[in-house]
Amino acid sequence: MADITTLSQVALQLLQQLISIPSFSKEEDRTADLIDQVLQQHGVETHRKKNNIWAYNKYYNAAKPTILLNSHHDTVKPNSGYTRDPYDAKIEDDKLYGLGSNDAGGCLVSLIAVFLYYFEQENLKYNFCLAATAEEEISGVNGLELIIPELGPLDFGIVGEPTLMHLAIAERGLMVLDCTAHGKAGHAAREEGENAIYKALADIEWFRSYKFPKESELFGPVKMSVTIINAGSQHNVVPASCTFTVDVRVTDAYRNEEVLEIIRQHVSCDVKPRSIRLKPSSIDKNHPFVLAGVALGRKTYGSPTTSDQALLDISSIKIGPGDSARSHMADEFIYVDEISEGIEMYIEMLNGIV
Repeated sequence: MADITTLSQVALQLLQQLISIPSFSKEEDRTADLIDQVLQQHGVETHRKKNNIWAYNKYYNAAKPTILLNSHHDTVKPNSGYTRDPYDAKIEDDKLYGLGSNDAGGCLVSLIAVFLYYFEQENLKYNFCLAATAEEEISGVNGLELIIPELGPLDFGIVGEPTLMHLAIAERGLMVLDCTAHGKAGHAAREEGENAIYKALADIEWFRSYKFPKESELFGPVKMSVTIINAGSQHNVVPASCTFTVDVRVTDAYRNEEVLEIIRQHVSCDVKPRSIRLKPSSIDKNHPFVLAGVALGRKTYGSPTTSDQALLDISSIKIGPGDSARSHMADEFIYVDEISEGIEMYIEMLNGIV
């Protein structure tokens, strides 16, 4: 078992290497190569599917429950405000700069260090499965979702995203709905047709005002926002159809399928979800990992943003070094100390469980 100081150095060096390699979503092959190589150098047997790498602890026992350690190695493209080379992983004033340093490179390398800390330990109560995955930034189908069936039974997941090591014990889900109200075309000068806009307005008012019966303790009500509307071809034609888009932020009080069914029961328009795969997620606030974090002074909260946690059907928590406010910003950075402190805190929380 390597000591935490050594593992922190390994993590920092790996992060600098990852930053130096462009790894936009769907183009993460070279960072996947690097992660694969580093794990193998530490004696870890790895598995790969497309640009996803995963591995298990040395003394994996199928009879034991398994903890998933997951974060992603893809990045967004650098925004136009950068004043530094986004791939130059320089450290200045305890800040490590570079694209993906904060989101989510610091989390990923910290979880890799945690995995290596436990890798050769015998007689653990839990197995560990490490998954370094792709396409998180675009909610792509060839990332974590692709390999979940390959990972085997999982009991609990830690998803590495920058939270200042506070505990995101719930996360909103997301559904984008494409809605179509149907009418009948006619001439606007005569009493002809059936105006699809007017039919859509009634449904839009329902989306604006409806209150779901159940509310989340952390998030409050499900939030629905009509964000796009299109109808009509010219001023003197009564439109036969009106389309509009609804952004639905689902709380942990519901499953996406339940919310969709309630919506369809109340509106007359056709409702087609683009996807129901980005599910709300949560973990019991009395889970041992959560209690261990609270004992360390960490706060619990509900995260309004989505992550790969939305793809998991197990109890999971989002937590990691770095600050979400720095994600996707120009001249992105993470504090070097945040990485070492994150590794120590992950291990301290896990020690009470495993």
